[in-house]
Amino acid sequence: MKLPSESELLRVFIGESDKHEGRPLYQVIVEEARKRGMAGATVLRGTLGFGVHSRIHTAKVLRLSEDLPMVVEIVDKPERIEAFLPELDKLVVEGMITVENVRVVAYRHGGGD
Repeated sequence: MKLPSESELLRVFIGESDKHEGRPLYQVIVEEARKRGMAGATVLRGTLGFGVHSRIHTAKVLRLSEDLPMVVEIVDKPERIEAFLPELDKLVVEGMITVENVRVVAYRHGGGD
């Protein structure tokens, strides 16, 4: 797949404990993106953060949170991101979804196939 240099970055901010039908929401989002043939997805686990309820979530050793911040990032063509938004609207009950323009400098597969 070749990505246009002018693409979009989709970010989904959720909690580690967020679920969809008993499964981790971040995993469901990544699997759905893969099913749709999107260029790729990455899940980042935060060590400290707060959201709409202003509760601090932290990974401090003495106060381990079981609901750390999670960010799912997906870069793809604007039309693919736009088509994915209605599905995310159904999946994300609490969190934040953002989209921004990005310039793709390289998107390569070094495997030779």
